[in-house]
Amino acid sequence: MKTIPKIVAVGIFVFLPSCLSFFWEKPTFTLKEIAVTRISSQEINLLFGIEVQNPNRFALKLRALEYAVYFNDQEAGKGRLEKEVEIAPSSSALVQVPLQADFKSLGNLLGTVIFSQNLPYKIEGAAIIKTSLGSATVPFSKSGEIKIRK
Repeated sequence: MKTIPKIVAVGIFVFLPSCLSFFWEKPTFTLKEIAVTRISSQEINLLFGIEVQNPNRFALKLRALEYAVYFNDQEAGKGRLEKEVEIAPSSSALVQVPLQADFKSLGNLLGTVIFSQNLPYKIEGAAIIKTSLGSATVPFSKSGEIKIRK
């Protein structure tokens, strides 16, 4: 008789995270700002402000974020942010995401990044989101044009 409750408990813990998609809406990611934080003779450091919107009635935790950034369809760099950020129910949070790129990888994009006011971009990747029901990996891709703060 004691075996049945154990089987039910194991079943709940195994199947509940897989049912997470039935109970929640995926968060959305929007690039809000790009700032040049440092320029040296060999590299440029950028800081991206990514707004994470939580459409759910419960809090979400952003556990990690992997991303690749493209300017004018050319890859500028990749990164990973491992900083836990809690996004309150039905609200958003601005997450600061760094990117360090050397001038060799930027090639002809350097002038565009430094001198342009508006820059076509694409940022794509995956976010690891944790809820009280379990964890999920949420892929995202966003493109558009952004004004560069200097």
